[in-house]
Amino acid sequence: MKRIFTQFAGSALFMSLMIAGFNGKAQTTLASADTKSKEAKQEAATEAPEVKATPKPAEDTSWKPVRRLWGYAFGDYYYKGHSDPLNRGGSNQYTNVPADRNAFQFRRIYLGYDYDITKKFSAEVLLAAEDNAANFGNAPASGSGDQLVDGKYSFYIKLLDLRIKNIWKGTDLVIGQQATPAFPLLSEKVWAYRSIERTVADIRRTPSYDLGAGLQGVFDPATKNYGYNVLIANGTSAKPENDQFKWFYGDIWAKFFNQKLMIDLYADYEKLGFNTAAAPEYSRSMIKGYIAYTTPKLTVGVEAFTNLLKNGATATDAGGNKTVVDQRANAISLYARGPIVKDKVGFFVRYDNYNPDTKYDNVAYVTYAGRVGNYDPNTKENFFTAGLDFTPYKNVHFMPNVWYDGYKNQQANVTGAAKYGYDLTYRLTAYFTFGK
Repeated sequence: MKRIFTQFAGSALFMSLMIAGFNGKAQTTLASADTKSKEAKQEAATEAPEVKATPKPAEDTSWKPVRRLWGYAFGDYYYKGHSDPLNRGGSNQYTNVPADRNAFQFRRIYLGYDYDITKKFSAEVLLAAEDNAANFGNAPASGSGDQLVDGKYSFYIKLLDLRIKNIWKGTDLVIGQQATPAFPLLSEKVWAYRSIERTVADIRRTPSYDLGAGLQGVFDPATKNYGYNVLIANGTSAKPENDQFKWFYGDIWAKFFNQKLMIDLYADYEKLGFNTAAAPEYSRSMIKGYIAYTTPKLTVGVEAFTNLLKNGATATDAGGNKTVVDQRANAISLYARGPIVKDKVGFFVRYDNYNPDTKYDNVAYVTYAGRVGNYDPNTKENFFTAGLDFTPYKNVHFMPNVWYDGYKNQQANVTGAAKYGYDLTYRLTAYFTFGK
């Protein structure tokens, strides 16, 4: 028994030594392999640097797309205190409205939507319903105002355009029905009381919007003190083109003294008709200057134009002979506005002088007849308006005001009521905006 135990112990000891030797050799082998693997990795890293994933560019959070529904409206309660017996004034607001007429009316309703498609492209659409009191409730046989055949208001498309931003630095390309350079982009904004009356060029119906292609830009994008606007368009506003002639608009502007002083020079041109058996071709070309100074306490502005209507009138001499002659219309508008009580009560006052034909010749001719709409060569005008602006909230205005337009016939042989006349209207005007 002792012998068997001794042999078993010896065998166990031998097996233990064998296993220990194998494990040691295995660990040595594994350690050697691990060392070789690390060396291989280091060698590979030396030969080919590790390629890292390209990080995603940071998201541009500075651009916030515009999605805006907006609008405004203005109208009045008016009382016609006096009416010109000859209904002069062309398409002025109260021409042909009889004395003592009074009514509530909307003169403009806007509903617009602005949409940024991308950082590069944006679009705008504007629906408008605008009325002249000259219809005083009748169907628009005269074509005045935006009314259906039954006399109800109707919206029409006033603006619909695509803006391509920065086609070069500081300049946008605008395609479609858009505001013209004539006055909506600058002088009308500074005047700030379109709810009271149009600008002096707008009264003569120089288009405020038209269908075409235009450039709107600045020469100094960082400061925006100098800029320009040009447009080639149909010359028919919202109506389809009806001839092959195009209206060319352009202006250049500058702002000084921390943008308090604005100076603008505008010009346009359009051929209006070909030679015919009855009369030669005719055209119009306007040059307009504007200067305004704006401070928190007072804004003053002067806007003036001269418009050459080539072959714009037909003159008749004492013998009944008719001659087509040039007509030159001149106008100047002066205004001031400012606060009386900051953000609560303000004032505005404006005077326009208009001469439809500085070439009028009472010696050579007895009568004149105009060939261009809104430019009756016979009637000079003096326009005046003034009022107060009560603002209970920044987007709500109530404005009592007086509206006056005086007429003088240039013909030498005209006297009495046919020589002088005027329209006088008293109004309480309301104006409000939303979404802006």
